[in-house]
Amino acid sequence: MFNKQPAKPGQIGHSSDLTVFDAPSAPTARKSGPRVASLLAEDITIDGNLRGDGDTQVDGAIHGDVMVARLSIGESGRIEGSIQAEVVEVRGRVTGAITAKQVRLYASAHVDGDITHEQLTMEAGAYFEGRSLRLQRPAAAASGDVIDIASAG
Repeated sequence: MFNKQPAKPGQIGHSSDLTVFDAPSAPTARKSGPRVASLLAEDITIDGNLRGDGDTQVDGAIHGDVMVARLSIGESGRIEGSIQAEVVEVRGRVTGAITAKQVRLYASAHVDGDITHEQLTMEAGAYFEGRSLRLQRPAAAASGDVIDIASAG
């Protein structure tokens, strides 16, 4: 089963050298611990949209729309497209609209586009060209209780 001869440098062993384990028949429960953020490294460029439910750190470039739970754009990060998230932290460059509950522009941030937000924080030195728009949440659905103002009294 195992080849006792050492592999030569740069050579990968034969397929017979590998041991394959079967997956468990019952699905395993996913641990509910802290989630690790996805990282787009400085030397990576994405041409297309990015979507996900987790946290994302962008140090590279994205040419497309981004829709994630939490987005952090590093100083070398660049996004050309719209952003939708719960929380957005910008240290790099964004060209496009940002829609989020919380937006924080650090001193090194450069944003060209409108920001729709509930809370916007800007450090001294941050560049922002666009409109700051208050996020309008849809009215809460009626709970079923109807109050007749005319009959009250």
